[in-house]
Amino acid sequence: MAANVESMFYVRETPWHGLGIRVNEAPASRDALTLAGLDWSVIQEPVYTETGELVEGYRANIRDADRRVLGVVTDRYKVIQNREAFAFTDALLGEGVRYETAGSLQGGRKVWLLAHMPHEYIITGERISPYLLFSNTHDGSGAIKVALTPIRVVCNNTLNLALSAAKRSWSMIHTGNIRSKMKEARDTLFMAEQYMDSLGKEFESLRMKKLSDKTVMDYIEILLPLEEDATPIQRKNIGRLREDMKLRYFDAPDLKNLGKNAYRFVNAVSDFATHAEPLRRTANYKENLFARTVEGNPLIDKAYQLVSAA
Repeated sequence: MAANVESMFYVRETPWHGLGIRVNEAPASRDALTLAGLDWSVIQEPVYTETGELVEGYRANIRDADRRVLGVVTDRYKVIQNREAFAFTDALLGEGVRYETAGSLQGGRKVWLLAHMPHEYIITGERISPYLLFSNTHDGSGAIKVALTPIRVVCNNTLNLALSAAKRSWSMIHTGNIRSKMKEARDTLFMAEQYMDSLGKEFESLRMKKLSDKTVMDYIEILLPLEEDATPIQRKNIGRLREDMKLRYFDAPDLKNLGKNAYRFVNAVSDFATHAEPLRRTANYKENLFARTVEGNPLIDKAYQLVSAA
């Protein structure tokens, strides 16, 4: 497992990101907290210089389990504990919610949980499962975020498009009245319903947009551009990636019955962005893939913009 992942679990089949420890059944929050290695708290302590002088206006966020310093923040920073994140999601989705994955990155600095929402949707004749992501940072580097991630069940591709008609994410900073903001976040479910409704309408519109084979090839070249001064190796690599994306559009068994249209193309790009082998696999490749997949992938959004503008 790559060094950036500290602890993580997933349910049953290995997920698209390939990270974590496998469990057979999706756990409830109490067990999920332990399986994910998130059963610890953050405490705040004063910050001193090497000579023992108090640094006014700042505190250290420290993990109680091992005294690890997660970050230095201002004294206005409010901590949201891991157990509060699970409690929030429990309250949001109702009794019996099960967690598909949860974990810790960068030594506890970043944490997240991903829960399956209560309802599945049938959109354009296909099963789409919405998941709710709650992510948080304990080092002061980012906001608390709640986001919706729809998954096309037949192939595990993400379809979290950046729609203009509906939002799919909500965030808040770690200052002010956090508890009040968490209560307001319960509007997330209403937001999710709006997003899924808008997504369904958009899918229907995309299926009506027919694409010629030439148009598809042109789009692939736009998404995977080749610089004029590219070296022979760069040309070979880009050619391989283009061929991969082309095969996912023309030959993928789960897409052949969809017709040659914009919906099929967006799904092919999603499949490529989610599952294609990179030219260079970095140490943090899987974590970065997880982040892009859950939070939104620029390549998928660009493909969606291309076909929407046609």
